[in-house]
Amino acid sequence: MLFDSSVRKELARSFGLAFVVILTIVVTMLLVRSLGMAAKGTVAPQHVLLSLGYLALAQLPVMLSLSLFVAVVMSLGRMYKESEMTIWFASGLGLTRFVRPVLVMSSPVLLVVAVLMTIVWPWSNNNSAQLRQQFEQRSDLSRVAPGQFQTSSDGSRVFFIERDPADDAAARNVFIMNNTDRVESVTTSARGALQTQDNQRVLVLEHGQRNDVDLRNGDKSVARFQQYRVVVDDEVMRVGGTRPPKTRPTLDLLANRSPATDGELAWRFGMTLGCVNLVLLGIGISATNPRRASNWNLLFALLAFIVYFNLINLTQTWVVGNKLKLGAALLALHGGTFVVTMLLLLWREQGARLGAPRSGVLPAPPEHPGYAETVLAPLPAGFEAGPGIAASPAGAPATNPTVIAPASMSSSTPRVPT
Repeated sequence: MLFDSSVRKELARSFGLAFVVILTIVVTMLLVRSLGMAAKGTVAPQHVLLSLGYLALAQLPVMLSLSLFVAVVMSLGRMYKESEMTIWFASGLGLTRFVRPVLVMSSPVLLVVAVLMTIVWPWSNNNSAQLRQQFEQRSDLSRVAPGQFQTSSDGSRVFFIERDPADDAAARNVFIMNNTDRVESVTTSARGALQTQDNQRVLVLEHGQRNDVDLRNGDKSVARFQQYRVVVDDEVMRVGGTRPPKTRPTLDLLANRSPATDGELAWRFGMTLGCVNLVLLGIGISATNPRRASNWNLLFALLAFIVYFNLINLTQTWVVGNKLKLGAALLALHGGTFVVTMLLLLWREQGARLGAPRSGVLPAPPEHPGYAETVLAPLPAGFEAGPGIAASPAGAPATNPTVIAPASMSSSTPRVPT
């Protein structure tokens, strides 16, 4: 059908444009965030692009939902401004008739959002957490760039080394400053190497000295050594604790129910249901006045998306805090939004019915007080033709029995010849 195909094509073009713009903005922000994490030592510099990809996949459902919502508002808003909606309303189509083509076009995007939230979201979060954990599990010496001062993960040590070109695991001209609550020590060595002993990573220094300062009384001591061992990591592979809910698969969350897992499920299911509600809401709030050049409907749509997105986060917090159950939270927020959206659609459609006819034939114009009717017909005997009424010869039929003429012209209009 022409109506369905035209609406779907318009929505597809607007969705592509909105998605490209939103993707560019979000990826730029995530790139800055990834570079900041690398500068702080949370992520390895060589893993910046990989971390950016995981973060972009995690934010992709939100980007798709916003792009689809903006596309619906922009497309239907343009049709309102260019009076296309008036034509569709005049041909007998109501606003609810737009629901079917919009949902048909949006169904692939809605399916992708559901797959991303249930499968890709925990996978990307898990891989991103593993990148950070692997970098944190690296030894302090392996984090140090040659020729640069570097602080350890806990901030208690400062390193300066020069890597040995003959051995990647060895270093030369090592400088280590260790600061504790009681003692401040500076250790220098001509050579050092990493070794693993009893599940501990040990830095073995050779031919150096250590200067200690007791911070309580200011006593100083100097010790020279031929070989000195420093424990860099207590455990080479730390055993991670319980995985956070956002990194666990959806089936695992459904099998092990708790307030924390229910809160994560409220977020995943809420984003999927919210995308459907936003599509329907976009149909209702896209109405605009064609005589106005402003884009208040688009600004109102962005405000509605921000409020709805924050409400999804709020319900997740309430479920985690055991203030609401999972089913009650989903029903209250998304069910209530669906009811409000349906009421808005019905209200808009009633306004469209009052503003335009529902049939394809235009109704007859109402009787205008400025028009009068002039009848041309044979007059009975003894009846004189007055102004505005033309007489016919006896026995002659009237060729034009009825003529509509303005009342203002009836007194001055000459008689119609017979």
